[in-house]
Amino acid sequence: MSASDPNSAIYVTDSAKEIKNKINRYAFSGGQDSIELHRQYGANLEVDIPFKYLGFFLDDDAELQRIREEYGSGRMLTGEVKKRLTEVLTDLVERHRRARSLVTDEG
Repeated sequence: MSASDPNSAIYVTDSAKEIKNKINRYAFSGGQDSIELHRQYGANLEVDIPFKYLGFFLDDDAELQRIREEYGSGRMLTGEVKKRLTEVLTDLVERHRRARSLVTDEG
């Protein structure tokens, strides 16, 4: 996910579907190559972009810790982490749009 590639960067004008597609397609995962390996070894959280983004955008520290433990141990799969990130970023973008719609030229 890079701002230099408009197809991968997430913008505040993106729809929920665009956000989901960009995360699923471009967000590098630290998960293993197969479900079996992932369940055995867990995710590499040091390189997992969706998990890193959750560290910035997820307000609930307890939930982030639960994801760290479950995903890192292999009990949670990459798709579940990407789904949660999609929910968090979609909510953030929608809140931004609502706030922006309340701003007028007068101040």
